[in-house]
Amino acid sequence: MAVDSADLSRRVTGRQASVGVVGLGYVGLPLLVRAATAGHPTVGLDVDRWKLGQLRRGLSYVEDVSDAVMTALAASDDVTLTEDAVALADVDVVHICVQTPVHKATKEPNLEFLLSAMDDVALHARAGQLIIVESTTYPGATEELLCARLSDRGLVVGEDVFVAFSPERVDPANKTHDLSNTPKVVGGVTERCTDLACAYYGALVETVVPVSSTSTAEMVKLLENTFRAVNIALVNEIAQVCHALDIDVWEVIDAAATKPFGFMPHFPGAGVGGDCIPADPHYLAWKARMRGVPCRLTELAQQINRDMPEYVVQRVSDALGRPVDGASILLVGVAYKPDVQDMRESPSWEVAKRLHGRRARVAYHDPHIPEARLNGAVLKSEALSPGLLRDADCVLVLTPHGGIDYDMIQTHSRLVVDTKNVLAPGGVTEGVVRL
Repeated sequence: MAVDSADLSRRVTGRQASVGVVGLGYVGLPLLVRAATAGHPTVGLDVDRWKLGQLRRGLSYVEDVSDAVMTALAASDDVTLTEDAVALADVDVVHICVQTPVHKATKEPNLEFLLSAMDDVALHARAGQLIIVESTTYPGATEELLCARLSDRGLVVGEDVFVAFSPERVDPANKTHDLSNTPKVVGGVTERCTDLACAYYGALVETVVPVSSTSTAEMVKLLENTFRAVNIALVNEIAQVCHALDIDVWEVIDAAATKPFGFMPHFPGAGVGGDCIPADPHYLAWKARMRGVPCRLTELAQQINRDMPEYVVQRVSDALGRPVDGASILLVGVAYKPDVQDMRESPSWEVAKRLHGRRARVAYHDPHIPEARLNGAVLKSEALSPGLLRDADCVLVLTPHGGIDYDMIQTHSRLVVDTKNVLAPGGVTEGVVRL
């Protein structure tokens, strides 16, 4: 029986609707916080008991959510943190925010977490709910996977329940753009689904961008991150060409960026990391192959980026003038991007693994990563000091965190390989080799 969607619309726009978030990671936790601080009663669901324990104690493991905020929410009677999916039956809006990686060997979508979340959501779904998928996936997945499960429960999408896809656009540690001021793309299964989802997000964020379907919204996310991957691969390739031609790639990029149209600067480095860019283009390529369309550029870009750690290791060897076997290498910055405590798919750590595999003596400094496991061994972040720098055969700058004393590095290191142009940018410095 069709439900009165007007009542749900009034509840979401009036911030009276209860909200459930499945998956409390880098996407789900900030979303839970935004909904709760906007006045919605909220339920946070995660299968990770460690995460739930931290959050209940008011401790955040996500840079964009402070302990102070989490402490206040954990003490609120309007916020429930649980591992029991039964709680989803009582909420009006459900978000699915679980990870969607790829299989390491095949680079094909690993939908294990998404399918498990959809099973839980569908099992406890009821008439009158709005269900929104935010996890990145292939075009068509929301309808093929979630709507089919709801239909098996006897629920008609667009009449009994309302389903939309809205791609997450989280950029950890971004001090300018957050959930509230980053435009939210929304595509529903039906027009009414889109309208309800837009009404809901309209009370949470400044700008909502409706699109014609869930597949369109899913494709938007894949385009955004494939665009990034391809352009990073291009500039990584250009960096290698410039090195072969004895041209400063950083000077080239800076000069090209003066063109006021038709150019957007990207910068080389050890590769790409995080949960999105290393994986999302593979979702696009996989789905395209299913339809007989090759994604040659996308797949080549991914390969170029995956090869960059090996290129960096070779540049270290070249700078030393010998193989890295037995060399003392100090890595500066090992998180996947600046100013985060996140090592997911970190190309910097892939460099560390390759150096260690070649029997280099590897140490690292990273103010955000107190310890990390390297090929079975546990390393702890070393405090920067003139003595530590002098003792290293090579200091390798990989992830340019703020707050690191780069002047000390430049002054006291015998040799620096700078992959991010943070030491004396724009100039030539003795003992510093730039990518």
